[in-house]
Amino acid sequence: MISKEVVQTLVDQWLADKDYFLCDLTITADDRILVEIDHEEGVWIEDCVALSRFIEEGLDRDEADFELEVGSAGIGQPFKVRRQYDIHVGDQIEVLTAAGRKLTGVLSEVGDDAFVLTTTEKVKVPGEKRPRQEEVKHTLPFVDIKWTKLYIDFK
Repeated sequence: MISKEVVQTLVDQWLADKDYFLCDLTITADDRILVEIDHEEGVWIEDCVALSRFIEEGLDRDEADFELEVGSAGIGQPFKVRRQYDIHVGDQIEVLTAAGRKLTGVLSEVGDDAFVLTTTEKVKVPGEKRPRQEEVKHTLPFVDIKWTKLYIDFK
């Protein structure tokens, strides 16, 4: 079985002088290696190929037969690391809380333990007949979130 630490070291070496960052590294029991990277401006296929070749060169196929897949985090996939939140400040996101509440809004701020989501909601104002649309800021602790992903609107 291929060691996750060995693959992690290879990935870290390749990432060292680049703006890419690791989102996920998984090695299954049958030695299928899955590496997911991301970048502020998107991931280029040429860079996935380069990382794949770098990992291949660092592993010995005589020692273990393996399958290797290197790809991007994917636009519709949930965020997996904190840096994905950082690079998407100002973007529309969708959040599912641990309590089952789904929210859509703009990722306004990211802190150490929580982030702020700004939504537009109907709010009843005392003295007015009708509710009006207002921006509402929700501070959401990371521990209370099931998933967060970019909001994709095809309208």
